Amino acid sequence: MRVRLTQLDGKLPNLALMRLAAWHRAHGDEVVFTRSVEREMFEGEYDVVYGSAIFTASQPLIACFRQCWPSAIVGGTGSGSAITVEQVVGGWWERCNYQDHPGFQPSLGFTARGCRMKCRFCMVPGSEGRPRSVNTIADLWRGPGHARKLLLLDNDFFGQPEEQWQARVAEIRGGDFRVCFSQGINIRLVDDRVAEALASVQYRDDQFRQRRLYTAWDNLGDERVFFRGVERLERAGVPPRHLMAYMLVGFDPAETWDCIHYRFDRMVAAGIRPYPMVFDPARRDLKQFQRWAVTGLYRAVPWADYDPSIRRRNAGSQLTLAVA
Repeated sequence: MRVRLTQLDGKLPNLALMRLAAWHRAHGDEVVFTRSVEREMFEGEYDVVYGSAIFTASQPLIACFRQCWPSAIVGGTGSGSAITVEQVVGGWWERCNYQDHPGFQPSLGFTARGCRMKCRFCMVPGSEGRPRSVNTIADLWRGPGHARKLLLLDNDFFGQPEEQWQARVAEIRGGDFRVCFSQGINIRLVDDRVAEALASVQYRDDQFRQRRLYTAWDNLGDERVFFRGVERLERAGVPPRHLMAYMLVGFDPAETWDCIHYRFDRMVAAGIRPYPMVFDPARRDLKQFQRWAVTGLYRAVPWADYDPSIRRRNAGSQLTLAVA
């Protein structure tokens, strides 16, 4: 068979496509990996075409892909399709093939699936269910000769049974691995045991360049429990400056700019790096706020001086006063 694997979005290697690549190559099939949506000149025919998207914002791209490849099998969290790798290959298959990503060093995958929370804006509980263990570190690591870097995709690493996450942490420490918890740690549920476990491993950002733990503060009402988790981490040896906190903006219709700035300023004052996540991409004002925050301009330029609409309003007020 000749197989086309199409990664429709995302910077990281697509795990589902890597699993399909491993399965097809194990069965002697020819696999062609590409990020090209449209058929390229002289590309030829395929027995099966796959496409995978992880972001819902990729719907226009998916529509174009389906038009170009009408019989394609399309999956992923951003596709709107519930089809899984297991359904395609007819059974459980976790092995990955990194052949199509020669410059990628970390070992990628899940030790656990599912999430304890039921956030209204998140699809994980519906698609993955309650937390459960699925792999050991030995299952994920590519083996001797490969970097001791783990990029975990777990949505709730500490939601799996404690004996399981304790075993995974011991494996990470014992193997001298650097680990990125790329999907974040639920800081609202951090207790002393979790904080000590995190402080005991070589946690890193997704580029493995600096100490970083990812978390989130999405709801103003979670202020107390959020900072309780921050304090527990700090007592265990994880300083706030090692935290990047995603902050959802534009989801709550009643949210005000005062509420947004309160969360942002509170985290900056604590030494945490905020990362605004805009729920509605059409909100240009929130996209501007995101750029101002993510680029670090907030350290040098006040928001009122950065946002052109605020400058215009201020100029209009001054003009009115001058005329009066």
